[in-house]
Amino acid sequence: QVQLVESGGGLVQAGGSLRLSCAASGRTFSSYAMGWFRQAPGKEREFVAAISWSGGSTYYADSVKGRFTISRDNAKNTVYLQMNSLKPEDTAVYYCAAVRRSATVVDYYEYDYWGQGTQVTVSS
Repeated sequence: QVQLVESGGGLVQAGGSLRLSCAASGRTFSSYAMGWFRQAPGKEREFVAAISWSGGSTYYADSVKGRFTISRDNAKNTVYLQMNSLKPEDTAVYYCAAVRRSATVVDYYEYDYWGQGTQVTVSS
């Protein structure tokens, strides 16, 4: 069982930056690949970024590539999403998720555990 708690969301102007954190419970965090997803009002949940259990492999949605960076600290049981050059279209609730696999995972239905989400609002 893994419990995930996101933090770091907020209101930021376009062009600004935020860093989201996702703290995981349990002693087997390093056995889980992690992902970030987002959901805007009236839209489906969409993939943002994923990282392998070792942190050696990452994958990004085209819409955030070059602006967002996913990373993890297995000693702290935490995964991060550094978001730079934010745009109004990045406004959404951001969720972290965990799946007991080694490689990066893109499809949301493959993830086993989800956090409660953190709101990111980018003003123009």
